[in-house]
Amino acid sequence: MKQTIKVRLWRWTIISIVAFYILVPLYAMFDFSTKPFGFADKGRTFRAWQMIGEQQNLFLAVTRSLITAAIVMALILFLVVPTAIWVHLKLPLLRRPFELLCLLPLAIPAIVIVVGIAPLYRWISINLSESPITLAGVYSMLILPYTYRSLSAALDVVDVHTLAEAATTLGATISRVIFGIIMPTIKTGIINGSFIAIALVLGEFTISNILNFKTFQVVIAQIGRSNGNVAVAVSLASLLFVVFLLLIIPTKKRQGAVLDVDLA
Repeated sequence: MKQTIKVRLWRWTIISIVAFYILVPLYAMFDFSTKPFGFADKGRTFRAWQMIGEQQNLFLAVTRSLITAAIVMALILFLVVPTAIWVHLKLPLLRRPFELLCLLPLAIPAIVIVVGIAPLYRWISINLSESPITLAGVYSMLILPYTYRSLSAALDVVDVHTLAEAATTLGATISRVIFGIIMPTIKTGIINGSFIAIALVLGEFTISNILNFKTFQVVIAQIGRSNGNVAVAVSLASLLFVVFLLLIIPTKKRQGAVLDVDLA
């Protein structure tokens, strides 16, 4: 009993420390965003929050960033995930080289990546499009270390070889095995990788700023040059929006849900 109380006390201590570490900066952001703009204002004011709706460039940047995030998630779902599953199933000797390849972006500084891709994006801007949505390609490369580790951990927990052999014995094609059986089984890892993609797309600044693309973070930085209160309010609102997305995603399986493996 004493040991249980000690464990609970230790857990709540850790939770309290983490909550303090997270909530104090958020409160500081809210406090700064509600401070008076000038001498005419007295006391707290929500003018900074009201002015968010007046930032036309901001909503355009948010729309573009969300479209970019959707493209990146689609690339994860239809390219990275099937490749990782195929390597685990059919090419076990290539797991280490594939993992090293996916982790390579962590070892390359962002400024070096920009120098390397700048000529490519210069050609894309001239011949194809100047939209920030084209950054989905480089963002897909940047999230590889995080998405692959999430997928690899999910695949290591599940006995994918047994699932694949059973499905193949029953007549399932390889596409049915990957998309209809294994991917639903590792849904948690895919969702975690998707959230990482959203966080990276909405939070990346260095590459988009150097390449002169007006993404979400670049527009926030531009707003901060003229009005810091509004920039902080926008940043806090974006954090609350991400938290809202995390809360509305179901984390528990629906009771009675059955994996449909109709092979007819």
